[in-house]
Amino acid sequence: MDHKQLRSFVASAETLHFAKAAKALGVPRSTVVADVRKLEEILGAELFARDVESTQLTDAGYAFLIDARRQLDASAAAAAKSAPAPGGKAKANKGKGRAPKVKGEPLPYKKRQGR
Repeated sequence: MDHKQLRSFVASAETLHFAKAAKALGVPRSTVVADVRKLEEILGAELFARDVESTQLTDAGYAFLIDARRQLDASAAAAAKSAPAPGGKAKANKGKGRAPKVKGEPLPYKKRQGR
């Protein structure tokens, strides 16, 4: 089970509309539908009751929605814990700075090598 699939399912379950969920996630509608279908195959249960007029969550969909939100929240909390602290050691500027390199010109601040 992939986090991308979980996000697609949660967005679809909250909006009950695959196109709106896709727009909210910034992905094509076909990607959201494919992610939900893969989840249904993995779980072995239909998560949505798809009619011509509307899309509704099934009982299995409601149960999985709670679990999916928990998994996404847990992964977000773990990512926040493992994020490095802001700041750090400032790097000193070494040398005299960078000068633009021109083809055929000697490097700045360097003597030409004698022959």
